[in-house]
Amino acid sequence: MKHHTIIAALLVFLGSVSVSAQDLKAKEIIQKADDKFNGEESGISEMAMTIVRPTWERTVEFKSWSKGSENSLTLITAPASEKGQTFLKRGNEMWSWNPSISRLIKLPPSMMSQGWMGSDYTNDDILKESSMVNDYMHELTGVESVDGRECYKIKMTAKENAAVIWGHQIRWIGKEDFLFIKAELYDEDGYLIRTETGKEIKMMDGRLIPTRIELIPEEEEGHKTIIHIKDIQFNADIPDSFFSQQNMKRIR
Repeated sequence: MKHHTIIAALLVFLGSVSVSAQDLKAKEIIQKADDKFNGEESGISEMAMTIVRPTWERTVEFKSWSKGSENSLTLITAPASEKGQTFLKRGNEMWSWNPSISRLIKLPPSMMSQGWMGSDYTNDDILKESSMVNDYMHELTGVESVDGRECYKIKMTAKENAAVIWGHQIRWIGKEDFLFIKAELYDEDGYLIRTETGKEIKMMDGRLIPTRIELIPEEEEGHKTIIHIKDIQFNADIPDSFFSQQNMKRIR
């Protein structure tokens, strides 16, 4: 608002009733979709991530625990060469632990945009530093069909002071089941950086969710990262004390 003229501010105010109602609806849709995939309170998941490159591919398996937007812990379970590595987020602080060198490293915010375990996913994607609900403004732009499923199309624009990687996102959320079906992520200059699609929708722990998520970078031919969800539990009882540096070193 500080950059707007008085006239522009008045125009915004006069249109605020309809705009805020639309924003609230869009934000609620994103909240429902986020809760459905991650759990309203907490989540425990086992996943396999396949990194595909033009001349090779490899798979990393891991287990993750999360509680709210403040706490998450991820443990690498395969391959053997990387087994035992852990990543912790607690509040605004993040660490990694490598048992092979017995070294605990605090991750600065500047590392959130770097690829996680050599994949097309970022540290921010896995550690969830940013929030799709709280760090973006949401606008419902229409309804479209994706793979035969009617979806809300929502534009998410990063708030001015939010510590996020993406300038804006467009997400397609299933109308009937609030599933994340597709996402396009753009940088601050408005260039499309990557596209994600959710596939192989199955029932897990009483909820329908996409169990295969494909990420394709826009400008890197032959690159792809595929996440397979092997198991997931929603709203498990996880104490806050679970998310500690001590637990990073002993969890298996």
